[in-house]
Amino acid sequence: MDERRTTERVLTLLGLLQQRRAWSGPELADRLGVTARTVRRDVERLRTLGYPVHAALGVGGGYRLGRGQDLPPLLLDDEEAIATAVSLLAGAAAGSGDAALRALTKLDQVLPTRLRHEVRTLSGSVEFFGAGRTPVDPEVLITLAGACRDEVEAGFDYPSGGTPRPRRVEPHRLVASDRRWYLLAYDLDRDDWRTFRVDRMTAVAARTWRFRPRPAPDAAQYVQEGVTSRVYAHRARFLVHAPADTVRAQVPSSAAVVSERGEDRCEVVSGAASLDRVLLHVLLLGHEFELLDPPELQARCLALAEKLRSVAVSAAAPPRPGDERAEA
Repeated sequence: MDERRTTERVLTLLGLLQQRRAWSGPELADRLGVTARTVRRDVERLRTLGYPVHAALGVGGGYRLGRGQDLPPLLLDDEEAIATAVSLLAGAAAGSGDAALRALTKLDQVLPTRLRHEVRTLSGSVEFFGAGRTPVDPEVLITLAGACRDEVEAGFDYPSGGTPRPRRVEPHRLVASDRRWYLLAYDLDRDDWRTFRVDRMTAVAARTWRFRPRPAPDAAQYVQEGVTSRVYAHRARFLVHAPADTVRAQVPSSAAVVSERGEDRCEVVSGAASLDRVLLHVLLLGHEFELLDPPELQARCLALAEKLRSVAVSAAAPPRPGDERAEA
């Protein structure tokens, strides 16, 4: 029992040192309800564990927690752990990036069972508005991220022909675009790599069967190419006469793949239900461009250029006698 009290007191001491830059010995002793000598012993225990606690004598002296490359993991009390988990859950679901999800899966590994129900309850009270990603269940993200990390199979229902059907996969990576979350996984029933939209999944569960990771494609590139071109009936490639960063700022990553092809040129690959639509998207960028593929789009380019030329000529022609014009 004494050892447990000592451990709890040392953890409390660590928490106090993390809260404020410096504490005097008497302040710590008063907070912990012990003597100054016990505080000194507890400080030595923290140093033994690897925490760089510095002490200074005299006026303005005291104890402070230093910084160091070997600083052990930060310890959180229950309230801090819940607040951190809820913030990460909300951030991952709202689209703050992969970093929130990576941190969340690490925290989920060490979060006590007694706190998980409270985290789920509180996370359900957080909502967002604006042009973020399509909302997904944070618990689904945690489940899939954990399955990727632990290399265990996952199962879920996914629409196929309008009807949800069960899928068994070996999950590889979760990928976030500017609009949605995707899972890149090896589909065991179709014996091939597949991309799944997380917001379309239901009945998501991690299984107990472990798998040996297969050679996998680059997750972000594979998913981006899939959602921007492979899923469409028509796919086109253009050489755009503008820097890649300029074009990326104009085109959402979920709409096209932009690759650098020199200091002031880039290749744009995109797909759509019709070639005319792909062509119009590139025209609206406002840069000169060359068609690389497919060859049949060349005739559509010429036809559209002729149509635009005739419209421009008609608009520039002087009015004919007898035309009624509104006067300013």
